[in-house]
Amino acid sequence: MFVTSSVSSGPPKGPFWRLPALISLALLPLLVAWDFSGGDMKMAVIWGESTGFALRSNWWMVKIMHEGARTVGWLFLLTLLLGIWRPWGALRSLATADRACVFGSVLCALLTITFIKGISQTSCPWDLQVFGGLAPYVSHWDFWQRDGGGGHCFPAGHASTGFAFMAAYFGLRQNNAPGAIKWLILASSVGFILGFSQQMRGAHFMSHTLWTAWLCWTVGWVSHCIFFSVNRNKKS
Repeated sequence: MFVTSSVSSGPPKGPFWRLPALISLALLPLLVAWDFSGGDMKMAVIWGESTGFALRSNWWMVKIMHEGARTVGWLFLLTLLLGIWRPWGALRSLATADRACVFGSVLCALLTITFIKGISQTSCPWDLQVFGGLAPYVSHWDFWQRDGGGGHCFPAGHASTGFAFMAAYFGLRQNNAPGAIKWLILASSVGFILGFSQQMRGAHFMSHTLWTAWLCWTVGWVSHCIFFSVNRNKKS
């Protein structure tokens, strides 16, 4: 989704932001269009009915796709942190300070999703009346409006287990463009797979997954620019 053919093969002279910013801006109206298309509910009714979501308590979905994937995500984040001092894989091509920036960008993406999710009043599909819950449907655009449900369901925290790692792409591409692209493809794929699995359980709408991807991508290149500038100032 986010991979482009204009990735440079050599170290950039400045922070890589123009193309990512254009991608963020180009995707923004598409996301808004999806929000107002009614696509969320059309997809949700594929898996849900008036009595709820059949896969909500499915063992594979809960133990493997949710709890297991979350544990793997935290372990991978820890591995990325340790990679600052003991580099592995694509991290070996970066200096210590740059590896720290890669970790910082991923952490910024995760913290952004966690913060927005923590203050959001949007409830999950399985909380809605149409699917056997108690809350009426309220769009996440009515961010502060309480709907009577559990809230804290937007954006998709579980999908960020994959999407947040897209932020590492911007730092890795400095010295290892092929490795960075592989990283980007893997992170975005994991994000969409985890997001879709949660949609099947009734934990999220499709828009929650799409906005999570957009936020992680955007926070990724913004934090990359900040860290890049700080590093350059320290070296000068």
